[in-house]
This record gives sequence, structure tokens and C-alpha cells, in this order.
Amino acid sequence: MKQTSYLTIAPYGETEIIIQKSRFICRAKHVESEAEASQFVQEISKRHWDATHNCYAYLVTETLQKSSDDGEPAGTAGRPILEVIHAKQCLYTAVVVTRYFGGIKLGAGGLVRAYSQGAAAAIEAAGIVKRMMHQQVLITFDYSFMGKMEHELHRTGYLLETPQFTDKVSWAVWTPLGEEQSLIEQVTNWTHGQAQITLGPAEYKDVPHK
Repeated sequence: MKQTSYLTIAPYGETEIIIQKSRFICRAKHVESEAEASQFVQEISKRHWDATHNCYAYLVTETLQKSSDDGEPAGTAGRPILEVIHAKQCLYTAVVVTRYFGGIKLGAGGLVRAYSQGAAAAIEAAGIVKRMMHQQVLITFDYSFMGKMEHELHRTGYLLETPQFTDKVSWAVWTPLGEEQSLIEQVTNWTHGQAQITLGPAEYKDVPHK
């Protein structure tokens, strides 16, 4: 069961860095399961079958994680990648750093720094988001309340869908789970109890993370 909120990355990010003539292709992907993380690793490894190394790590939940040095000296690639993911506090995140050797050995310390830098670059390319469980609140009201509702709803900071206009106005609003009752009370007050309010599904929504 996922938490009410957690940090993760946006769907996908990719970048490339050169360190001592070695080429590092850095990719990060949001995954929903260990199977999806493994599939991502396999796809990259297959695509870059000719690479010197395809090192990776993924952190799905706080207790479900894995890393691989893929032929680099033990502890110099997979674990540094995993430690960066932990440091960024990103769950449901997989990172693969592909290396094409450039002829200059980096040494153990150099490898740790390179793969750490690669992991951080991949996560930065994707972008970190806060994923929060939200409750949809569907509000239906007469056109006479549109001005008031538009003014008040935009002040709430909640996620607003585009209102639908038929014989009445229907407006879907997403509130963080647990705050829906507060919105219902406010809407009731704004419309003098004349709005029809129903609860829709609960879903994860991405909100800005500073």
C-alpha cells in the first residue's frame, strides 16, 4: 500500500556526461513496480549491448531495492547510484547509467564519483515531484454562482479541472485526501447550500516539490 504522499520523479529523464573520455549515458524512470524497474533495466542493457557497463539501481518502496555494478569493481557503481536515489528520497525510481570506456581508468574513488554524478544528473533531468493522494469533489451549481465560485476556487490552491457548461455548471476539484470536507463546507457556504456535491475517485496527483 502506497503512502498518502511521497517523492518520486517525473516519468522520464535522460542526459549524458563525459568524464576522463568515458561516456556516461544517464537515465531515470518512474516505475510502479519491481517488474517495471527490471524491464527498464533490461531494455537499456539490450539497447546498449555494446557498452562497457550498464550499471543500475532502483528503489521502489523503502524496503524494495536493488543495485548492480555490472562488472565495475564491487561497490563503485550500483551502490553509489542507489545512495543518490536514497539521498533524493525518491521512491518508485529506477536509474541506469551506461558507460562507454574512454581509455582512462578512473580508480575506485573516481568511479564512485562518476556514477554518483550520473545518477544525480539523470534524476535532475527527469525532475523530482511530490505525488499526493487527492480526492475528486464534483460540484454542480447554477450559473448565477459562477463568478463567486470562480473567485473562491482559484483562491483555494486546489487542482481545478476545466468547468463543464450544460444547463448548469459542473466543476471537478481535486483536494489533498482528508481536506475534502473543508471544501464541501466552504462550497455550501458560498452557494447558500444550493450546490450539488458528490465525491469522485481518489487518485495520485503530482504537485510541485521545492
